[in-house]
Amino acid sequence: MQDPDLLPSEKRDFLSRIAAQAVTMNLPCYLVGGFVRDLLLQKPVNDFDIVLEGDAIKLGNALVKKFGGKLTAHQKFHTCIWHLPEAWNLGPDTLDLISARSETYATPGALPTVKLSTIQDDLRRRDFTINAMAVRLDGDQFGWLVDPLNGQSDLDQSVIRVLQSRSFIDDPTRMLRAVRYEQRYGFKIEPGTLKLITSEPFGVLSKLSGERIRHEFDLIFEEEHSAEMMQRLSELGIFRSFKPVLPILNEKYAGFFGSQPANEMGIPHNRVLLGYLLWLLDSNPEQAASLAKRLDFTAVLTEAVLSVIQLKTELPMLAGSKPSQWTVRLDKVPLMAVYAVWLVTDESALKEFLVKWRHIKPLITGEDLKALGIPPGPRYKEILSRLRAAWLDGEIHSDKEERLLLDTLVNSNLIK
Repeated sequence: MQDPDLLPSEKRDFLSRIAAQAVTMNLPCYLVGGFVRDLLLQKPVNDFDIVLEGDAIKLGNALVKKFGGKLTAHQKFHTCIWHLPEAWNLGPDTLDLISARSETYATPGALPTVKLSTIQDDLRRRDFTINAMAVRLDGDQFGWLVDPLNGQSDLDQSVIRVLQSRSFIDDPTRMLRAVRYEQRYGFKIEPGTLKLITSEPFGVLSKLSGERIRHEFDLIFEEEHSAEMMQRLSELGIFRSFKPVLPILNEKYAGFFGSQPANEMGIPHNRVLLGYLLWLLDSNPEQAASLAKRLDFTAVLTEAVLSVIQLKTELPMLAGSKPSQWTVRLDKVPLMAVYAVWLVTDESALKEFLVKWRHIKPLITGEDLKALGIPPGPRYKEILSRLRAAWLDGEIHSDKEERLLLDTLVNSNLIK
């Protein structure tokens, strides 16, 4: 924890402030889960989950009073989120504070019922041994590793192991997380754990809310090895077990995950959206719409998915079209959908649209038309669209030529 490459000094100072406050309140304080895992793997750590043996919300309120920011408390789960003071600028702008607890599941797949407990019990409720370690943050025991389930040994052996035999039944999203960790770190799911990925947790998974399942896919598509994760999930039979059946990723698209649009395209990088588009690109619209409803896609995501499928289908019919015809069609498509289809087809017109065509507009505006005495109405759109098409298709190349074309359109009533 003293390595500045893994934990910069400003973040160590931040943790020291929390630990000092915990000491004054007699609340044993631990860093848990991913922080410990990545620290032991000698990877830089960014996210901090802090567990207290005691009232985390009480500590959160004290931190807000002393340092500022605001607190969002979740009384049911004895947790809170500290929204850090803006001036701190630490990277993560929030901190999760969690009361050590035990969990029970009333039914498979249900959210847990929690009860305040010890750090040992809190670690035993977690998903995998490599996430069931803690480091003491306060007092004389600073830096002490708590590892009741031999997580460090599994890290050394590069294996993903659940904590108990009902783990995937209690929370079947852990199957997706097991694959995520396996592919992220180049580990292997431990054989005994692999045998627990069966039809029973599959059945529970298929009954979970769409939002809960989609969240796991969101996390997958944020990962560097997201394509490999999707392929591994399919290999384990998880996609076939779902209702509706989840499509299998086209292996030809695997190399495009995480592709970042060139600056000249002017498209904000959105790794998660691109992941969904590549995954569902070969689906038919009915399948995609059904899946969007089941996984509770946002309206924006649903539109992008249906658009990318339709555009790819229509490409043969658009072949040989003029730039203006391409542009009229592509103006209706989300930019990331155009980008995704370009990645997998290398259709040059799609790149031309992203880089150049979509930015071409007539120099003449509605105000110019109004000054000519043309009454406002649908005719404005018709005239401006015709002028734009002329620029796109190379019919005109200057302000003067545009004015001459406008005169022709108005005087000959070609645009009515």
